[in-house]
Amino acid sequence: MYGNGSLCPAALLFSEVYSLAEAQLLDGKVLARRLRRQIKEEVAAVVAAAGRPPGLAVVLAGADPASHIYVNKKEEALAEVGMRSFARRLPASVSREELLATVIELNETPEVDGILVQLPLPDRQMEREVLETIRPDKDVDGFHPVNAGRLLAGLPGFIACTPAGIIEMLRDARVPLEGRHAVVVGRSNIVGKPVAILLLRENATVTLAHSRTRDLPEICRTADILVAAVGKAQVIRGDYIKPGAAVVDVGMNRTEHGLVGDVEFAAASRVAGWITPVPGGVGPMTIAMLLRNTLLGARWHLGLDAELGSPFVRS
Repeated sequence: MYGNGSLCPAALLFSEVYSLAEAQLLDGKVLARRLRRQIKEEVAAVVAAAGRPPGLAVVLAGADPASHIYVNKKEEALAEVGMRSFARRLPASVSREELLATVIELNETPEVDGILVQLPLPDRQMEREVLETIRPDKDVDGFHPVNAGRLLAGLPGFIACTPAGIIEMLRDARVPLEGRHAVVVGRSNIVGKPVAILLLRENATVTLAHSRTRDLPEICRTADILVAAVGKAQVIRGDYIKPGAAVVDVGMNRTEHGLVGDVEFAAASRVAGWITPVPGGVGPMTIAMLLRNTLLGARWHLGLDAELGSPFVRS
């Protein structure tokens, strides 16, 4: 780049090369399918060694249509890999006491290796207390403060499924991470913060941007890896993308034109080197990582990893 801010001829040529080619698709469906096959084989090994499959309890309160779709997909995935499902369907009118009692019951059920409470709950004010009631060694969503803290400290524990899936996709595609600049747009506890920590683990230099960030387009244009986790349809435009960057779109937004991500896909895919589709990108990987965490929980509970044991201290 010249001192006046314009691109030098070499940079212009580099930009034009990428503008003429479509980005490589980071297809979460294909990778998740491969991972599920591997997990199915490992589940069979657990059954052979311990006499029971890993078990996941999914707690669903209310009648939110999107939540029912997500839960059905998770239960189908459990059946596919040979895991046991412990479904708990509760009415929207469920009381705080009833919901907490359900979680406590599942905490004490030995065959349950993981507990997932589908969000949002009918009463959003209950969410934090309910999630913190899940025993950390069964918190396969990775949302409990104990697991969040262990992630920050670099200790073993459950890693939130979507961030873990993002890193798995980038590794599988051999996207260079070490020494690269990663920009994460969105600072939620579920995606933004944990994926930033995971990218730091990969020795990327990480910028965590959010709704109050100044000059967001300019910051995005510096990203070798751009993760969009905002929850606003196509807020990341094609001209925000650095030529050749890896773009991971976590968003899932319903519009009159159907499901779209946080990234303006058509324009971005003409500039990026790699990009995830919506749907079919991050979503399938989230479910695959949920299965992996449930398998890991079962191995911890059943003592099948002598060298690993359980990373959780239980009173």
